Amino acid sequence: MIRTALSFALACALLSPVAAHAQAAPAAAATAQDARLAGFDDYVNAVRKQFDVPGIAVAIVQDGRIVFERGCGPREVGKPQQIDEHTLFAIASNTKAFTAASLSMLADEGKLSLDDRVIDHLPWFRMSDPYVTREMRIKDLLAHRSGLTLGAGDLLYWPTTTYTTEEVAHRLKDVPLGGAFRNQYAYDNILFGVAQLVVEQASGMSYEQFLRTRIFKPLGMDETRFNSDRLTKNDNVATGYAKADFKDLQPAPRMTWGNVSGAGGIYSSVHDMSKWMRMQLAGGVYTDAQGKEQRLFSAKRQQGMWSIVTPIPVSEPSVPELRAAKPNFLGYGEGWQLSDYRGNKLVWHTGGWPGMVSRLTLVPDRNIGVIVLTSQEVGVAFNAVTMQALDLMLDAPKTDWLAGYAKAFAKSQDNADADWQKHLAARASNAPPSLPLASYAGTYRDPWYGDIAIANEGGKLVVRFTKTPDLVGDIEPWQHDTFVIRWRQRWLNADAFLNFALTPDGKIREARMEPISPLTDFSFDFQDLRLVPVEKQ
Repeated sequence: MIRTALSFALACALLSPVAAHAQAAPAAAATAQDARLAGFDDYVNAVRKQFDVPGIAVAIVQDGRIVFERGCGPREVGKPQQIDEHTLFAIASNTKAFTAASLSMLADEGKLSLDDRVIDHLPWFRMSDPYVTREMRIKDLLAHRSGLTLGAGDLLYWPTTTYTTEEVAHRLKDVPLGGAFRNQYAYDNILFGVAQLVVEQASGMSYEQFLRTRIFKPLGMDETRFNSDRLTKNDNVATGYAKADFKDLQPAPRMTWGNVSGAGGIYSSVHDMSKWMRMQLAGGVYTDAQGKEQRLFSAKRQQGMWSIVTPIPVSEPSVPELRAAKPNFLGYGEGWQLSDYRGNKLVWHTGGWPGMVSRLTLVPDRNIGVIVLTSQEVGVAFNAVTMQALDLMLDAPKTDWLAGYAKAFAKSQDNADADWQKHLAARASNAPPSLPLASYAGTYRDPWYGDIAIANEGGKLVVRFTKTPDLVGDIEPWQHDTFVIRWRQRWLNADAFLNFALTPDGKIREARMEPISPLTDFSFDFQDLRLVPVEKQ
C-alpha cells in the first residue's frame, strides 16, 4: 500500500514555489525550489511509511509566498487517482479559527462584543449552572474554560446524530459541569456550536452563508466546502482511513458535523489553506481579485484571538527524544493554541476526524505557515512533518522527529496493551450476571443525550443509541453486572464497558459506561452518561 521513495517521487511531482501576493488571482511565474527544503519530499514519504498513512498534503508559506505545496499518495487505496495540492480533506477542529474570525469580523462591525453575555444574543441559552449561564461571555465560548469536562456533550453529534444544531445547544442545560467556571482548561466542541448560532443571530445569515460570502469568496478559497454534505461527485476528495481495532487499516465513512459545524465542519485543500494562512500572517489583510488590499478583521481583533485566555499546564514529553518540542508556555486564545518553539511564538491548531487528522502552524514573527493534512487517524504523523518543516524553515539544529514520534507512538500502544492486561487480570470470568439477560433489555434515558435502547435479539443483547445510527453494538457479559459493548462499526475504536447498578430488590437502578481503551477518542464521552431505565407505559 505504501510505495517506495521512487514511486513517491513519480506520483508526487514537485510543485515549484510560486509568488502569491494576489491571493484570489492566478499564481505568478514559478521560481526555483527553496534550498532549505531539499530532501523534504523523502522525509514526508518516510513519515507515510512509518505510520501507515495513505496520503499527506503539505503547504508551507513565508513572506506572502508559497514555498512548498503538494500532495502525496492515493486519494483512495487501490485506485490510481493521486492526492495533490487541491485534494480536499476534513480540517476538523481547524474550523474553530474560522468561527473565531467570524465573531471578530462582527465585533469590528459593532454587531457584538466578545465580552457580551451569550444570553444577550441567545436568550434561551442555558448551562447546567445558573451562574455560568448568566456570566458566560462570547469569548468564553472560544476558550475552553467553561467548566465542562474534556469533550463533554460530544456524543450529541459524534458520530453523526440526527439532532439539529439548535437541539444540541438546548441540551447543554443537562450536560454536567466537572470543574469551576474559568478555572481550568478542558477542550470542548459543543460551545463552538453555540458560537456558530451567535454568528447567525448577529449577522442575520446562516453560518454557511457567512463563511462562503464573508471569508471563502474574498480569500478565493474556491475549493473549500462548508462540510461533507456540500461535497460533489466531481470534487477532488481524499478517503480517510482508520485502524480498526487499532490494527487493521480500513476506510472510514465520510461523516458530517452538520449540527455543530462551527467546531469542525470544513473540508479544504492545502492550496486553499495557504490563502487562509497568508491572510492570518498579514494581520488580517489580503489582496482581492482586483489587486486591491482588503482587511478581513482588525489588528486589534487578531491580537485578541492570538492572546492567551486560558493557560494550559506544560507537561513533559512522553519520550526524551521529543524534549526539543517542549514549550516554555502553552495556552488557548480564541480558536487558537498558543505556545513557543526555539524562541518563536507559535499560533496553531490541530483537527481530528474519522480517518483524517491535521495541523496548521503559524510562526508570526518569521512570517511562516505550515499546513499538514493526512488521511489516517495518527497525529504523530502530522506532528513529525510539521516539526521537520519548522526546523528547515527556521534553520534550527537537526532533530530526528520521525524517530522520536515513532517511539512516542509505540509507547502509547504499549501503555494501552498494559491497561488491557490489567482489566484481564482483574476479571472474574466465572462471575455471571445477577439477572437473566432479557432483564437488562429496555429503554434507558440520559438527561442530555436522550434514549438508548437495549434489545434481546435471539438471546443476545444489542445496544442502539437512538440518535446515532453508527452506535450499534453487541453486548457481551464481562463479570457480574458489567458487560462489554463491541460496536459493529469497528473503525470507531470505542468499545466500552457497560455497568448496571441494582436496587436492594434486584431491579436495575441505572447503567454507566466508560471507554475500554485509553486510545479511544475523548469525544466518545460515555463516562458522562447517566442511564436510567424508562418505565414501560
